[in-house]
Amino acid sequence: MNKKFFWSAGVLAAMIGLSGFIANKFTGAKPAELKLPAGFSATIVADSVGSLRHLVVTNKGDVYVNLNSTRRSGGKGIYFLSDTNHDGRLDKKLAFANYPGTGIKIKDHYLYSTSSTGLFRYKLNDKDEVISPDKPEIVVQGLVDHQHDNSKSIALDDQGNLFVTIGSWSDACRQKNSGEGIQGCPILDSAAGVWKFKANKLNQTLGDGVRYATGIKNAVGIDYNPATKTVFATQHGRSFDKMSPAYFTPQKSAELPGETIYELHQGTDAGWPYAYYDQQLKHKMVSPEYGGDGKTTTDKYADPAVAFPGHMAPNDLLFYTGNMFPKRYKNGAFVVLHGRSVNPVQGYLVAFIPLLNGKLSSKWEVFADNFAGSDLAHPTGPMKYRPMGLAQGPDGALYVADDLKGAIFKIVYK
Repeated sequence: MNKKFFWSAGVLAAMIGLSGFIANKFTGAKPAELKLPAGFSATIVADSVGSLRHLVVTNKGDVYVNLNSTRRSGGKGIYFLSDTNHDGRLDKKLAFANYPGTGIKIKDHYLYSTSSTGLFRYKLNDKDEVISPDKPEIVVQGLVDHQHDNSKSIALDDQGNLFVTIGSWSDACRQKNSGEGIQGCPILDSAAGVWKFKANKLNQTLGDGVRYATGIKNAVGIDYNPATKTVFATQHGRSFDKMSPAYFTPQKSAELPGETIYELHQGTDAGWPYAYYDQQLKHKMVSPEYGGDGKTTTDKYADPAVAFPGHMAPNDLLFYTGNMFPKRYKNGAFVVLHGRSVNPVQGYLVAFIPLLNGKLSSKWEVFADNFAGSDLAHPTGPMKYRPMGLAQGPDGALYVADDLKGAIFKIVYK
């Protein structure tokens, strides 16, 4: 075996604390008590791995998953998980990358992953194993990071393009100590949107990219749909706080604005910070910092393809291209609704949205529920799991990463 390969003894010996069995207390995959449509079942294939973000599954069924922090992983931010004895459990983990992050994808024999300021790639061998885990190539560097809403999620299309989300650390682009918004918000120059780069070009900066879509406050979920040949992104909406006008009551602030999915094209403008989407009125509304009164609508900006209740936190997006699930799921979107933890508690589920006549349906449905293991209307005790990331396996199974206990769920259809 080539000594540079990820599995080589020399590399593993040098990666202190990176190998070892996952601290699970079960042998083989453990049944998961999720609520699923008829014919579906779920197992927990890894547990207690850490605070997980997004993940990707290789053609061999191995998993690469990003970590939210490196504090408990020996300073490393990516785990490679494998099932060494083929019992359905990811029983071996190896760690690499000296940064935490969110975005992670495999394309054209490369593993792409992000930190809060840039994007890296690792060459893979024919088994989809990283060849040089300690020597990533820098694809993009120097992206803005203000320690809030700073996740960088990614999508790759079939034309060699790489799409990176950059969130805004500000809720409304206000003037300092004021409820007034800044006209010509300068944040839009480097954040609150999606930028397009070349996937095969190294050492790019923001200036090498193209601002593909703007006015998106914070997109954590993003994916390319090969059926429509377009990129879709989820949006975390802004908050209404003590600087917002009195007509944004605590109840209204808990319900608005809608969390959304946009189908992106070059130049798409979703309207942040000048507008927000009211899913109850089904309209784009002028933001209060820019003259809005909770009633004034605007048609100046793009409408979302799908809208969810406020603060549901759509944290990942996956277009299903597999053949395991029934036909109605083909090319439709699975969305993690990470959920809101303040009253009323909602979410903690995976939603599904069918693709109808080349468009996402505006109506979403609950696909996988009960990750929390508690009645959210009357929660008792701590939540068990909280879904965060989505991936599709080579057999068409759906994988879901959890960021509370570090579990990975595998959902299949029989």
